[in-house]
Amino acid sequence: MTEKLSPDALIEAALLTQVEPLNEKAMRELCVPPLSQDKLIDVLAQLKARWQGRALQLVHTHEGWRFQIAQAAFERLGSLQEQRAPRYSRAVMETLAIIAYQQPVTRGDIEGIRGVAVSQNVMQTLQDRGWIEVIGHRDSVGRPALWATTATFLSDLRLESLEELPPLTELGELVLPDLMETPPTGDEEAEEAVEPESRLIN
Repeated sequence: MTEKLSPDALIEAALLTQVEPLNEKAMRELCVPPLSQDKLIDVLAQLKARWQGRALQLVHTHEGWRFQIAQAAFERLGSLQEQRAPRYSRAVMETLAIIAYQQPVTRGDIEGIRGVAVSQNVMQTLQDRGWIEVIGHRDSVGRPALWATTATFLSDLRLESLEELPPLTELGELVLPDLMETPPTGDEEAEEAVEPESRLIN
């Protein structure tokens, strides 16, 4: 006879084995009968308490609930990884910052702020990472694409909304040291200066 799992055991297993975060609807419907919202809140509270102080933590992100490695453990476990996390150049990070804080923006907007032409390699790198996407087109000559950040961007930075972005004065400390290391590629070295039209708001 198949052993019947408790809701907290079933949801815990799902959270530990799924690659993507789970939303609350999916967790409620795992159980038979489906859990009420109040019961799910109780289960999640129990799981958070159970994992308190461990190297894995249950967290809520923009995309749903997931387990992630605690920061202290992440720093120590980094040496065990066969492949290091990707490192991005200053050009990539500056472009990402402009999109995050000024969105939606066109490529021309980005070039006006940075003062240099934005290479296709930079935009493609951010698209491949899943951090930016086209959300529409500006109603102007040529109908240039409007770029904005994605839910993946929020999830990777452990943010629930754009309102939680750090002040721009902190951006260099919080983001650049972790993500910027790779020297410029050929495309980025070839960036041409353009006349700046504006600057990021401080």
